[in-house]
Amino acid sequence: MKRATRKGRKRRQTLAELTARLRGESRKITGPRQAILEILRQHPHPLTNREILAAMPKRQCDLVTIYRAMRLLEKLGMVKQFDFGDGKARFELIGEGGQCHHHHLVCTRCAEVIEIEECSSDEMEKRIAAKNGFKAVTHKLEFFGICPDCQ
Repeated sequence: MKRATRKGRKRRQTLAELTARLRGESRKITGPRQAILEILRQHPHPLTNREILAAMPKRQCDLVTIYRAMRLLEKLGMVKQFDFGDGKARFELIGEGGQCHHHHLVCTRCAEVIEIEECSSDEMEKRIAAKNGFKAVTHKLEFFGICPDCQ
């Protein structure tokens, strides 16, 4: 998989800031959790659990530990899960306060991921919420196509 483009992204949190967030939730900072946070911090695109395992120092943990850690991090609002339509859950760190709203453009041939910062769906989201009496409406939107290298 090619590297994702991160145009205009905010400063990445340090590992110390991420572990402080875990401690703030009264969670242990285990070696595997710390390694997972560092891997996610360093990668510019969402990763599958298997990709996280492959990036781990040898024998640091097993796949089950990664699944458990990702469920915990998602529950704590530290990671967001993405679905690119291939049956694999991918995870990406989100900023403190849940600030990470962006979309992805994914090449259907080579799986290159480009992050799209702008969101034209905000107005539609507000209209749908108002029309149906909903509050706190959100959305997930991903784009798929063939990148210039694969054309």
